[in-house]
Amino acid sequence: MKQVPLGHDGFPVSRLGFGGWALGGQWGAQDDEASLAALQHAIEHGITFIDTAPGYGDGRSEQVIGQFLKQLPAAIREKIHVATKTPPSEGPWPPSPYCRWQDRYGAAYIRANVEERLRNLGVECLDLLQLHSWTSAWNDDPQPLLVLQKLRQEGKINRIGLCTPEQDQNCVIQLMRDGLVDVVQVVFNIFEQEPAAQLLPVAEETGTGVIVRVSLDEGALTGKYSADHQFPEDDFRSGYFAGDRMQRTAKRVDAIRDDLKEFGLDEHYALAATAIQFAMSPSAVQTVIVGMRNVEQVALNVATEALPALPEDFLRRLQLHQWRRGVWYSGK
Repeated sequence: MKQVPLGHDGFPVSRLGFGGWALGGQWGAQDDEASLAALQHAIEHGITFIDTAPGYGDGRSEQVIGQFLKQLPAAIREKIHVATKTPPSEGPWPPSPYCRWQDRYGAAYIRANVEERLRNLGVECLDLLQLHSWTSAWNDDPQPLLVLQKLRQEGKINRIGLCTPEQDQNCVIQLMRDGLVDVVQVVFNIFEQEPAAQLLPVAEETGTGVIVRVSLDEGALTGKYSADHQFPEDDFRSGYFAGDRMQRTAKRVDAIRDDLKEFGLDEHYALAATAIQFAMSPSAVQTVIVGMRNVEQVALNVATEALPALPEDFLRRLQLHQWRRGVWYSGK
């Protein structure tokens, strides 16, 4: 699998990354042995980048990944890079414009949280520490990022990142131009294309690394779910696709399927493969993280990365599927 530097002077990452959210058990019941087998299968097939967070099962995802890393031979372990996150302390999610950074990302809180991340993963230095959310209200006084810079000087962190809040992804543009983040993690998929307008060009201009998340729109862009599909209560998607959201989403997924047929690509590109390839297509993007909870899902996703790039005329057609639906969590 192709490896590329994550931003200017960044460590190498595979174009397809392993998303560790489901390992925490919030996408339905998850067996740790299945998680370990999925991780093993992933690295055997060239995946070298893993993304996790403390919120994925109250540290469970990190701990499973840490357990996995410990049993790897040194020659393999040194090629694997893990990104995790520090969430804002208790309060609105994402942070409100009225939140003070002192209350959500104070220095003492960040330091204590980073130490917990180190313990869970069983490492002395984090490859990439990302603040899990942000508000543009802090851009003119971004003290939390300066705390991370100090932690990097102390050898606790290698690279500094920030995950964009879904409703205000452009809040990172000023931070990239100010040189305060090495990496940004953004939502970019066939429905959510706003980063293409300015965020991705600025990332290229500044040499900022780009990780794409939600490339499959939480599974909707796999085409597996019908309009009347209902997720179990222990799967976070039961809220994400509440009300009539699944029906409206399925209708738009069917339109993408029709385009695949019109272009004669449906025999070679499944919907999931199409969505992942679309997310990989901008030159500013280094890696696309996809959730993988078992060996079968790893095999499917690895095969997707190996496909030829989508034709340019078809990528232009997919641009027409941009969906300005707002933020699901805020209502209809």
